[in-house]
Amino acid sequence: MNLPNKLTMLRILLVPVFMVLAGVTQYGTASYTTNAWYLAAGIVFAVASFTDYLDGYLARKWNLVTDFGKFADPLADKLLTTVAFLYMMRDGVCSIWVVAIILAREFAVAGVRMVAAAGNKVIAANWWGKVKTVLQMVTILYYYFAASLAGPTDVMAVGLISQVLCWLYIGLMNQEYSIQSRNFWWSGGSVAPMAVFRN
Repeated sequence: MNLPNKLTMLRILLVPVFMVLAGVTQYGTASYTTNAWYLAAGIVFAVASFTDYLDGYLARKWNLVTDFGKFADPLADKLLTTVAFLYMMRDGVCSIWVVAIILAREFAVAGVRMVAAAGNKVIAANWWGKVKTVLQMVTILYYYFAASLAGPTDVMAVGLISQVLCWLYIGLMNQEYSIQSRNFWWSGGSVAPMAVFRN
């Protein structure tokens, strides 16, 4: 197994670690506060997110793109970010509507990717997808790190800003879809619009 694929596997293994840390953020002890759990969860998410950038960069630079990487890399990304948004929903800073839209889109995109792969179609990255991914990471990282630093008087502000970021992310996601759909139909392509989505 090459290094990019090892990094992808590392990211998959970090998902349950993040789940445990995010799951215990509602608990605290005299020696380990709730804020510390948020910080630990944020650090794990940041490390996992960096491996996402690094494995793709190395795979392209060293020409190590594999079928395993094409399958496992997006799977690892979606596992990590979906878990993060679900715990944000539990904390009341991410609307259930936001999570429902995210999940519906991911299932739809996954299905179309399978169809595209069967037809040897290339699902290329696009500028809107990259911006959307950056905003997604910023939203999640902001919440976990801000929550770790927030005092009793800061909780409402952190929650409000996190909610705004979640809705901005959904807005950008829909904007990406509408633009790519228009480009698809104008190009007379034969693959469903969502098939052009990279992220």
